[in-house]
Amino acid sequence: MRLGASHLIAPPKRQSFASPFDYKKQAKVFIVTDINRDDPDQVASAYRELFLASGGHALGLFTAIHRLKSTYHKLIEPITDAGLTLLAQHIDTMDTGTLVDIFRHQPKSILLGTDALRDGVDVPGEALKLLVFDRIPWPRPNILHKRRRAAFGKNAYDDMVTRLRLKQAFGRLIRRDEDKGVFVMLDARTPTRLLSAFPEGVGIKRLGLKQVIDESRLFFKG
Repeated sequence: MRLGASHLIAPPKRQSFASPFDYKKQAKVFIVTDINRDDPDQVASAYRELFLASGGHALGLFTAIHRLKSTYHKLIEPITDAGLTLLAQHIDTMDTGTLVDIFRHQPKSILLGTDALRDGVDVPGEALKLLVFDRIPWPRPNILHKRRRAAFGKNAYDDMVTRLRLKQAFGRLIRRDEDKGVFVMLDARTPTRLLSAFPEGVGIKRLGLKQVIDESRLFFKG
């Protein structure tokens, strides 16, 4: 529908293929239930504790640049004191590709970013084992989105776009058969209907932050 395939003379042929990854063993998804997403101090504290628990090797995603910058300034001192490297899109003067290269090769590093890192990063192996998202990436209501939304089902279109963004974000974690990763959403308001964005078989739990940290540590050690 979105690509215009419905207007082809002959109907398109569709095929689907099972994933080669064992998501039940390789990945976990946690939704943190006791963090106020509108409190910058709580959000920054959650990022800090999750990053420290993973020992780096983490990607922090944000839906707004100002929230990224606010969190960065709250994290830089404790993360550096812990011997970890903190990199950030929109703060470091390097282009995104260079930041990703440094993140990929710098041990115990953490990278903060927005949608460019959500959709276009390939960091296989130990370099990335934790991904933390600040809140559900709903579409912004600009003129183009409003027109598409009206044509493609209104709320159903919003859900479709958001699921795709979550799917893209999760896809950063598992790139090879031996990869393991934890996906953490800090938005307690995450609707259950969006959880189909994650692969079949992956474990999804709604827990408090301390429980998420404890279970993540156990998973990383396993």
